[in-house]
Formats: sequence, C-alpha cells, structure tokens
Amino acid sequence: MGAADVVPGVSGGTVAFITGIYDELLGALSRIPEAVLLLLKGQIKNAWQLANANFLLILFAGILFSVFSLARLITWLLETQPIALWSFFFGLILVSCYLVGRDIQRWNLSRWLAFAVGAGFAWWITVASPIAWGHDPLSLFVAGAIAICAMILPGISGSFILVLMGLYPTILLAVKQFQLSVLLVFAGGCLFGLLAFARILQAALQRFRDVTLALLTGIMFGSLNKVWPWKQTISWRTDSHGVEVPVLQDNLSPWHFADMFQVDAQLMPAVILAIFAVVIVLGLERYARR
Repeated sequence: MGAADVVPGVSGGTVAFITGIYDELLGALSRIPEAVLLLLKGQIKNAWQLANANFLLILFAGILFSVFSLARLITWLLETQPIALWSFFFGLILVSCYLVGRDIQRWNLSRWLAFAVGAGFAWWITVASPIAWGHDPLSLFVAGAIAICAMILPGISGSFILVLMGLYPTILLAVKQFQLSVLLVFAGGCLFGLLAFARILQAALQRFRDVTLALLTGIMFGSLNKVWPWKQTISWRTDSHGVEVPVLQDNLSPWHFADMFQVDAQLMPAVILAIFAVVIVLGLERYARR
C-alpha cells in the first residue's frame, strides 16, 4: 500500500483489495470512535481489541516503511522508466478489476449501472482540470476529508485529488515549512473523513455488497485511464522543489507515441511487465485463499 501511495494516480486501497484485507481495514477504522470511548473509560484492553489495534499498527508500520524505503526508487523509476512502471500498475489494476468483480454474486442491471457510475466517475476524475479551492480553514478541513476518502477508495489517489483542488503545493509547502495551523486543520479533516467514510463504506458493503463491489470495480476500471503508459502531457505544475510535473495528459497508442516523440515505445517490455503484475496478483490471491 505504501509503494502504491508513492505513485501519483495509484491508490493504496487497490492493494488492500488485492491482498484481501479491505474489509478488515474498514472494520478496524470504523470501530475507532467506539474504542476511544472505551479508552477514556480506562478499558484499555477492550479498546485495543475492539479497534484491532495490532492489525492497524502492523499495517501502518508497513506503509511507512515502504514509503520511506521505496520512495526514492519509485521516484527514480517514474523519471527514468515511466512506461515500464505504468505498465506494471496497469496490469495490477486490470487484474484487480477481475478479482473484485468475480466476488459479485450476480450481475444484473443495478450492478452494471453501479459499475458504469464508478467507471464514469473515476474517468472524470482523471481528466478533470484543476479548480481554485479555497485556503481558509473550513476549505482545508473539507479538502483533507475528501482526499483521505479518495485514498482508501481503490483506484483513486488522494494526492491526485489535492492536485485537482489546487492544494497540492499548499500542503507540501505546509509540510516543508511546518506550518502547524495548516497541518492541524488538514489533518483534522483527514481524521474525520477517514473515520466517517470507513463506517459508511463498511455499512454499504454489509447491506449492499454486490452493488458496492460493482461500484468499486467500476472505479478501478475507470482509473486505468490514469495509468495508461503512453501519454502526451498537456499541462504541468511546479512542485515544492521547483520541479515541473504533469497534471493533464492525453493517452496515445504505442505507435502514435513512438512517431510523435521519435522514441522506442517499449511495447514488448510493457506487455511483459503488465503480465508479470497479473501473475503476482493472482499468486497473492491464491496464497491468501490457502
């Protein structure tokens, strides 16, 4: 999950789905408010067990370890081998769509509609132009809540949502300069959004599992537009280090990409890496079942 979150446009929620821990993660997050109440009453052991704190601590330790250990490698791959890296994630998300969709008991009109809504929403997110979001405390709080919700949804990147809101440079600058007032408001929004949305999503999976899974499958399928390996950049933004990074991009065929930029499209390595991602995910899924 940490490795996926490092890549802009890829969600750690997708990896949680692949590895079969998504339901457990939502359940643990949704029980945190009740666990806090028990903690305030001095029932530390009951609070720890209710929140499944061992699971959350190990999971978030793994995410942090991955972020700090793989950030440099993945950043380097994005700069030097973008086609190879995006091809790997394309295969990863594509096979994830199959695995999640396979868990749907019966496909009917409502499921297909939910799938279409999810795919359309994710596609719209990937092509939307950045907007001028406010920088006042309420706007920052709401932005944090929305971004963290996107982060636990498979297929949508929370950092990419901040880019669309025009707040990515603001939050990065606040982290860099340790602007405590901005960070506390934003973190408060993240905490509120995470706890509230996890509870809503868990309830939806319990009561309307097939429709919710179809919606999430559609979101992952629509997000494939973002991870297509061959792109032409239309607009750029400058990050906190003064480096230009792409915002809006158009997808190209490998042959059009090669003609336009006069480079090797790396079609065969891309296909091999996408297949390799599929094999890894199917292997993880088989291991999880055993």
